[in-house]
Amino acid sequence: MIDVNSQIVACIPNLRRYARGLTRNHETADDLVQDTLERAWNRITLWQRRGDLRAWLFSILHNLFIDSARSQRASPEEPMRDEAHSAPARASQSDMLEVRDLDRALLRLPPDQREVLLLVAVEQMTYEQIAAVLGIPPGTVMSRLSRARTQLRAILEGRDRVSSIRMVK
Repeated sequence: MIDVNSQIVACIPNLRRYARGLTRNHETADDLVQDTLERAWNRITLWQRRGDLRAWLFSILHNLFIDSARSQRASPEEPMRDEAHSAPARASQSDMLEVRDLDRALLRLPPDQREVLLLVAVEQMTYEQIAAVLGIPPGTVMSRLSRARTQLRAILEGRDRVSSIRMVK
């Protein structure tokens, strides 16, 4: 059986990636991961090997992010400064522009939708894992994901708002 400390260390790249997606700032994301790891190691007895360690770590990170966001509501989100670390180098100029457009579109999503989209698309978590991380029912995860995908598609197509009324023929 793998040592718990080794399991925690193995989750660090995933935690960093998710934190960067939430904060849009490398320094803030690294601080968030540091706080997450500190809290996890100090409270490892609370985990007691009852659930998925990765989901537990992500829920700690998420809760710390929410606490921080609540305390800093007045400050706007910053776009990522160092794009070279967030995505591998793309082959062409148009690819770089598409990545930039996607990054900007993600920033326009509501935070609750962006969180779910990042956990599904980037971290490849299951709906149940995401529900445990965010403390919401799996059905809410699915509806937030659906709304996030629809809104992201609309933003990337140049529509500001998604029509909530659908034409039926």
